[in-house]
Amino acid sequence: MPELCRFFGIIIYMYREIGGKHHHPHIHADYAGQKAVFNIETAELIEGEFPKRERKLVEAWIELRKNELRRNWSMLNASVKTPSFSKIDPLR
Repeated sequence: MPELCRFFGIIIYMYREIGGKHHHPHIHADYAGQKAVFNIETAELIEGEFPKRERKLVEAWIELRKNELRRNWSMLNASVKTPSFSKIDPLR
């Protein structure tokens, strides 16, 4: 699972999910062993649980980086053998 970014102890991942269960662009977030999935378009938590503070940080990061996240989703889910992605700047 390609790691896109790390900030404030949160690790953000995105991976190929052609025909996967979410059927819309999303990211996976990990914080202290807690895992969650967030919709890229709405920044909504769609699976898992996350502490309130970290959830707000991820939601804010998604809003700031939405275009980069969309571009990565398209690159990773393109029908090519070796998909690519770009790292994304963290919150500071």
